[in-house]
Amino acid sequence: MKEKISVIMSVYNDEKNIANAVESILSQTYENFEFLILDDFSTDGTLSILDSYRKQDSRIYLHKNKKNIGLTKSLNILIKKCKGQIIARQDSDDVSYKERFHLQRDYLLDNDLDACTTLAKVKNSNKVIPNISQYLNPKLVIKYKNPFIHGSLMMYTEVLKKIGMYDENFYYAQDFKLIKDLIANSYNIKIMKKVLYELNMVENISQIYKEEQSFYAQCVKKNLTPGINQ
Repeated sequence: MKEKISVIMSVYNDEKNIANAVESILSQTYENFEFLILDDFSTDGTLSILDSYRKQDSRIYLHKNKKNIGLTKSLNILIKKCKGQIIARQDSDDVSYKERFHLQRDYLLDNDLDACTTLAKVKNSNKVIPNISQYLNPKLVIKYKNPFIHGSLMMYTEVLKKIGMYDENFYYAQDFKLIKDLIANSYNIKIMKKVLYELNMVENISQIYKEEQSFYAQCVKKNLTPGINQ
């Protein structure tokens, strides 16, 4: 049997997008997966929507935070619950193409990688990202920015746990920190040059908390720990 994939998604107040995200996972052509979702104390209709999907599909495991703790800590909670050999990320306001898991898993294995991401089409546009940086050496690019699309990340569970999971000092830019740690520890990560993900860039976390994202990203670049080195 093919490897089980553990899909992890944390969501907070995203009732307008969550159904599309969930359905994109449930319609994957690669069927051996578990879908771990953590509601980060939503105050809108998100939890109700998720609960209805949980009742329809036994692959969904729904968890709830008793207070809002943010993406970084929420993802680490889910990682500890994963039973699959491979972990795949999904963001609540994005969509995975139906062949994403099948093609990405093959790419991971065929190229003897520890982790990989895919290209993404920006929602409601023809723009595909990353653009030029997909052709450059990640070891060079990571010094200046993160060229990897976090929501399309797929990697071995064992590797993610060995690296210490997400650094909880990073409330934002946790993906940038993770990727930089992977590269610094000589793990092999590449961008699959195929569009398998649709990325929302309107009123998402990166846009709403642009200044905070920038601050934490600068900490990653300068090898600083937020709250300790400042």
